Amino acid sequence: MIEHVVSISLENVVGETAKMKVEGYRFVTLSCVEIDETTVDILYHFDKDFQLKHLRLTAPKDSPVPSISPVYFAAFLVENEIQDLFGIRFQGLAIDYDRTLYLEEEVKKTPFCKYVVIKTKPPL
Repeated sequence: MIEHVVSISLENVVGETAKMKVEGYRFVTLSCVEIDETTVDILYHFDKDFQLKHLRLTAPKDSPVPSISPVYFAAFLVENEIQDLFGIRFQGLAIDYDRTLYLEEEVKKTPFCKYVVIKTKPPL
């Protein structure tokens, strides 16, 4: 259950995550969900002493999201995964696979975004 969620903006995402690190929080992971045709929510999950805290960023799909990998290096992997699966771009990634983390062609069509997936008829 998500109990402690703080809304953040594109302008302060790096600053807020840096504050979490200074306060002793461990980076757990990110979650992403498509809200509508133009917007996604990205949830940043942190842990300290078995208590979870979450930052919620509502971001437009067409604007790059600042990467938190300069603050929490491990975030580069899940940020690259979100780039592949949702088509969101992260700016300033410590390691940027440029949407090639998954090499399968099916993944290149952002499968977790129902508004941009191209539907085709299954083979007979």
